[in-house]
Amino acid sequence: MKKIIALALTFCFIGVFAQKKQITLEEIWKDKAFKAATFEGFNSMNDGLHYTQLDENNDLAKYELSTGKKIEVLVKASELMPEGKTNVIKIEDYSFSDDETKLLLKKDFEPIYRHSGTATNYVFDLKTRKLKNLSDKGKQMFATIAPIGNKVAFVRENNLFVKDLDNNTETQITSDGEKNKIKNGWADWVYEEEFSKAEAFFWNANGTKIAFIRFDETNVKEFEMPIYKGLYPEQYKFKYPKAGEDNSIVSVFIYDLASKKTTKVDIGAETNIYIPRITWTKDANTLSVQRMNRLQNKIELLFADANTGATTVILSEQNDTYIDITDDLTFLDKNKGFVWSSEKDGFNQLYYYDFTGKLVNQITKGSWDVIDFKGFNEAAKTVYYTSSESSATEKDLYAVSLDGKKKVKLSSLKGTTDADFTKSFKYYVSNYSNANTPTVYELHSADGKLIKVLEDNKQLKEKLTQYDLTKKEFFTFKTSEGVELNGWVMKPTGFDASKKYPVFQYAYGGPGSNKCNNKYEASDYVWHQLLCQQGYIVVCIDNRGTQCRGKKFKDATYMQLGKLETIDQIEVAKYMGAQSYVDKNRIGFMGWSFGGYLSSLLITKGADYFKANIAVAPVTNWRYYDNIYTERFLRTPQENAKGYDENSPVNFTKSIKGKYLLIHGTADDNVHFQNSMEMEKALIDNNIPFDFMAYPNKNHGILGGNTRLHLYTKMLEFIKRNL
Repeated sequence: MKKIIALALTFCFIGVFAQKKQITLEEIWKDKAFKAATFEGFNSMNDGLHYTQLDENNDLAKYELSTGKKIEVLVKASELMPEGKTNVIKIEDYSFSDDETKLLLKKDFEPIYRHSGTATNYVFDLKTRKLKNLSDKGKQMFATIAPIGNKVAFVRENNLFVKDLDNNTETQITSDGEKNKIKNGWADWVYEEEFSKAEAFFWNANGTKIAFIRFDETNVKEFEMPIYKGLYPEQYKFKYPKAGEDNSIVSVFIYDLASKKTTKVDIGAETNIYIPRITWTKDANTLSVQRMNRLQNKIELLFADANTGATTVILSEQNDTYIDITDDLTFLDKNKGFVWSSEKDGFNQLYYYDFTGKLVNQITKGSWDVIDFKGFNEAAKTVYYTSSESSATEKDLYAVSLDGKKKVKLSSLKGTTDADFTKSFKYYVSNYSNANTPTVYELHSADGKLIKVLEDNKQLKEKLTQYDLTKKEFFTFKTSEGVELNGWVMKPTGFDASKKYPVFQYAYGGPGSNKCNNKYEASDYVWHQLLCQQGYIVVCIDNRGTQCRGKKFKDATYMQLGKLETIDQIEVAKYMGAQSYVDKNRIGFMGWSFGGYLSSLLITKGADYFKANIAVAPVTNWRYYDNIYTERFLRTPQENAKGYDENSPVNFTKSIKGKYLLIHGTADDNVHFQNSMEMEKALIDNNIPFDFMAYPNKNHGILGGNTRLHLYTKMLEFIKRNL
């Protein structure tokens, strides 16, 4: 009898496991079935005790942070009726004036590049309850309310404007703006992409002045690409400075609203430079300007007198490789100095300087990198940051006093923790995940104490239990050169070590960017689970050149971008091929952007180790890519031709033995379609067979409609057919 019961239970458990579902591409990309919930639309109010959020009725409501209780509705959706219109506007984004008496509302946003776009903006006065169109003369860019709340600055058609909300007048600050020639207050393409900053104008502390950067693109060569629309394709033209080519000439100005006078800031006589950041100090008459040389290995912090434009060099740093630009620069009240991040001791750390540029003390120290500076609590003299102190694959939140003492680790779970602090620094909203667990959002007091869970992604977690999933596991291995690399592996469900499995290798591999993070990676996670269900081992390694292991490791690829990365990824294939459960003749690689570049190098220089590779939107020749990014790591082609040519896949196509799938969007403004066309030409010239897919009018992300579903279907079919 006991045997019969045991047998019945066995079949019962088999039935349970048999019912586990298989992931489909339609679920991932069409149904968005695995999309994680977020705690979106959170805006801390000045008191640090409340936040605002759009509710289910599109009303803007005020909530108590500690309880989540709705306190009041600040703006009803029904109030947002423009004068002379019959329909209310739907809020897409909003921001408060500093005194929280006015709201700037954005709608009909149209993206241009990665960080820029135009929109129709409205201003809602919370006292008078009136809604006004910011301007009826065309859409605006980067509309920003002045600190005193009675004016809004914005860019339109490459010129800078100010709207006075009190008297409803619009003042044009610049008049020389012209498409593909002069840009005022809006960064050129390469600044926007590589310095991650599109907005190039800023209010001072009391709203009396605006500082802005002017970009003269006259000598920058144009790039054009067809947009397939209508009977005849349109030619889209924009300024794109490739490696070694002319940049925009930049200049900095300060406009005084009272006198309507524009003062030019002295940034020096040399024009072959970058101005990656301008930031007002807490002093309304002192502007900080970051000046960087063309090689990007020297940066200077200048203080400019807002009334005269005269400048003084406050701080200067230089090294043998390159310096990364960040937004870490933070000024203390009453001209008591500033916080600055630097890799000058070999790891990215935080430093405290006085207002004259004299070092007061190093705030953080150690053989690990500060990943993100999260803010400074002026009242408590406390600095908040995340770092890789635990591991290059982990991210934790810390607090430390300005003098570098009293360091406290605020996060407690193994994985990745990030945080956004309220304006008062009384609370922070954390987001935590690990490689196999979707993100949990929590409210904490500043000392790390949990107040409440805001979003735990319970529904997604329960949904994932219905599927036949494997675990992502982390490991390290040493290459033949003795270099230890971090990685993760996902093995097929029902893994049997006595069998031989094919390997799907995946990486990005570019400078200062990791893929081996103990963090939930959303769509990548379920895509790789799908591959595991198809019988593939998925593996990812962060090669030399990636971040969180200090400057020496990150800068190892300097002047030879692609060389060490390729060597390391080939070592991964060798390592995996040596495992008893791996079929070393069935190893493939897939990468996107820099990862696509790496994939293209691996199918050429690593032809003996890779059977089938996929390259999405790859750089195939570094001479074709933009100058800020490429010269940062390789210098110019004129200085380092060898570094460019010996590691560009287009020059090695004749070495290909395996199968190669090349994918690109035809309207990629970042990595131009030209890269894939030149790669295709080289493949044909060497009579190398390959697969190719072009996505009309799609940019670097290759998104929209069924595009991602089509793309991943194409890749999956290629993998199953060739690997």
